[in-house]
Amino acid sequence: EFSAVEDGILTGTRAEKKEIYVTMIGTYDGTGPAASPVGEQSSELHFIVDAPADGEYEICLTYATGEEEGVGSWLQLAVGDVIFYDDFVPVTEGTESFVVSEPMKVRLKRGENVIRVMNHRRQENTLGSYATLVKEINEQAPEKDMMLSLCEWGKTQPANWGYKVGDSWRILNDITFQVGADGDPGVGCWTSDYTPGVAVQYNKAVIMDEFAGLQKGWNDPDMLMIGMNGLTEAMNRTHMAMWCMMNSPLMLGLDLRRVEKGDWLYQIIANEELIALNQDALGVQAKRIYCSLAENAPDLTYVRDNDRVDILAKPLADGSVALSFINVSEEKKCGCYSVNVKQILNAIGGKMVNADAFAAAASFAVKDLWSGSCSVNADGTFSVTELEACDNITIRVTPHVQ
Repeated sequence: EFSAVEDGILTGTRAEKKEIYVTMIGTYDGTGPAASPVGEQSSELHFIVDAPADGEYEICLTYATGEEEGVGSWLQLAVGDVIFYDDFVPVTEGTESFVVSEPMKVRLKRGENVIRVMNHRRQENTLGSYATLVKEINEQAPEKDMMLSLCEWGKTQPANWGYKVGDSWRILNDITFQVGADGDPGVGCWTSDYTPGVAVQYNKAVIMDEFAGLQKGWNDPDMLMIGMNGLTEAMNRTHMAMWCMMNSPLMLGLDLRRVEKGDWLYQIIANEELIALNQDALGVQAKRIYCSLAENAPDLTYVRDNDRVDILAKPLADGSVALSFINVSEEKKCGCYSVNVKQILNAIGGKMVNADAFAAAASFAVKDLWSGSCSVNADGTFSVTELEACDNITIRVTPHVQ
């Protein structure tokens, strides 16, 4: 007889031991912004069992079910990689109304075995449903190419499996809007947690760059809210820059009848230089290489405090690098925010087309992708000294090859 609390081994980041039982076994619900998208977002309960001989054994589990996050009533029981039980268990009266299961047969080998108690069925069901859909569509029209945008709101960590069946995957709940308010996201659409605002979607997507790519697919932090009430002009510019730097799908939620050619909205959504970053043939999502609130590992640290400045670097197919200095805060930021050639190469050099030429360049052509102004940088340090609230400066840096 084994105790889940005393003898059980918890894996991942999800499960927890209570006084007499273990709960939250399975895949973390990623619909909301509470948890980091980086790292193992699931847990299992393991037992190490020393079997006296090869053969079939019976296992009974003491359990309780419930209809709440982290409980459920689906059970998976495996020995190593072989699953022996994968089904619902009889429902109990409540989450602490424990009963003993019917015996479940497993095969053990002589010596040490790892018995896994888990529930990843939600993730497997979602993947299986999409796989069935893709199979049927391809059978109906095998001569056609298809781009499939997945949307299960990040619930089952689709960045880990979406590439198997689709081309992009939503990473969070719907971006902020008010149902019945004529598409007006209203107050808080920059920082709102639920539904997630622009900065909230960005905070999660910005550290998911390693999940994306030409051979994988694209992180989708939902549609662009550019032009909707509740966002300032600076917020709209930064919204566009963020999504373009992150290779996110560019889907407008804006009524285009409100746009006049040449007006400020048009200047944002039709900015060819920004769109070129999003559509760059190299297909590498920008990496956050500086964060004023995460000195170490800015590309992996999940930062939800918006009172900060980020710097993103994106390698491009022609050997240049796009840099975006982003003030996530709703207050103006003054100070020197900078990155140099060495920092850029350390962070993304392995993904650049010609890192050696970038490293050896005596100077760089710098183009501001919002203003169109051009300059020459001779010291290899790229910096800004002030950023308005929720604003950005996005530049393209091209090495002058000798």
